[in-house]
Order: sequence, then C-alpha cells, then structure tokens
Amino acid sequence: MAIKKRDYKKENEYKAKPEQIKMRVERNKARRQAIKTGKAKVGDGTSVEHIKPLSKGGKSTPSNTKIVSFADNSSYDRNSDKSVRKNTPGIFKKKKTQPKT
Repeated sequence: MAIKKRDYKKENEYKAKPEQIKMRVERNKARRQAIKTGKAKVGDGTSVEHIKPLSKGGKSTPSNTKIVSFADNSSYDRNSDKSVRKNTPGIFKKKKTQPKT
C-alpha cells in the first residue's frame, strides 16, 4: 500500500472555512475553561471532549464537556463523510484480564 502524500493546501482551505474557525474557537474556549477550573493542565495529555459534538449542535458548556485522554478523544469511528459514528472512546485500550485461578 503506497503512502499518500498529505495535501496541506486542501487542509488549510478546509481549516479556513468560517464554520471550522467557529468550532475551533469553541474547542479552544472549552479547553481554557477546563484549565481555569483545574480539570486539566497544560501538557497533561488530555483533551476536552464534547458529549454532543459541536458539529451536531453541541455547546461548550461544562455540562456538555468532559476530560478524556487525547488518544480516547481521537479514536472515534468515522462515517464516510468523516462525521463521528458513535461514542466509542477507549477502543484501543488494553483490556484487563483476570488472573486464572
């Protein structure tokens, strides 16, 4: 399988869209609020997850956000249109096994 080159021009066009800028501002606002309230720290490897995603009409209120590891917040299944399929955080975590007795 050949490695596809990353198209930075296309990425930057997408990131410059007004709706993407608005959502990025909301995500940054939620992160700053979590740091301010002591729920997260700078560089701690966590991410602010929106329970109802911003793309689905969610808000950056404390009741709609939670702190999760960066890996958990980045591991959601995606639909063909790149939207989140369902909340399945932690799918890549190792499962704890019970010792055999």
